[in-house]
Amino acid sequence: MNTPILTRHLFAPLHAELVALLRGLAPQEWAAPTVAGAWTVKDVAAHLLDTSLRRLSMHRDAYTPPLAPAEDLAAFVNGMNAEGVSFARRLSPEVLVDQIDRYGSQQAAFFESLDPFAEAKWGVSWAGEEHSPMWFDVARELTERWHHQQQIRDASGRPSIYENYLQPVIATFVRALPFTYRNVEAPEGTTLVLRIDEDRWSLVRDGVWTLHSGETAQPASRVTMSGDRAWRLFTRQRIDPEAVLEGDMALAQPLLRMVSII
Repeated sequence: MNTPILTRHLFAPLHAELVALLRGLAPQEWAAPTVAGAWTVKDVAAHLLDTSLRRLSMHRDAYTPPLAPAEDLAAFVNGMNAEGVSFARRLSPEVLVDQIDRYGSQQAAFFESLDPFAEAKWGVSWAGEEHSPMWFDVARELTERWHHQQQIRDASGRPSIYENYLQPVIATFVRALPFTYRNVEAPEGTTLVLRIDEDRWSLVRDGVWTLHSGETAQPASRVTMSGDRAWRLFTRQRIDPEAVLEGDMALAQPLLRMVSII
């Protein structure tokens, strides 16, 4: 499925939502726990700053920082994430938000400047890609910034921001399906249908697993869930997905373990 998910225009309004959210937090809310492991609300906000700084430095400014070697990509990314969050713990919330406002705005402007059909600097690893189009890397970045903001909203009891964002986030997440099923054996033509809110996708075994937009007739398995449950499931929140499973239950299980983040 090669239909691009164009999201450059969403970064500026999403950033404005984040800054307004953070400026409205009470002092005690910064220490609230989140679903992001041991990270508090302040830690998640610090992570968003750190990723903006890294993207601007390494991509916009073509800077290569000195980085310690790691055994694999996940360990490498986790190490950078931990360092960024640790550093920001010495900052006050006021200073942190000022920095988020400044560099988040620059990041939004940078993404607006990119050619969505050029080759990205990095492939989207959770989709199994070493090389990705820019629109996919940018859409992946939107899912990061959106779902971490959503974690802060959940932890602080603020309303979700689903309108305009949830549909492209889910559409990006499901691109992980062929990679998730890469080792699943099935007869040629076997199809798994995924329904999330009003959207439909079909994962078809055709030599390899390929993803198609829309719902094919008579799939071997069909999974239906809400967008609210889907984004949480695909970002490692080990929740009951409250999914409706039809047909081959075993074929559906890898989908329910799919992770669309590093």
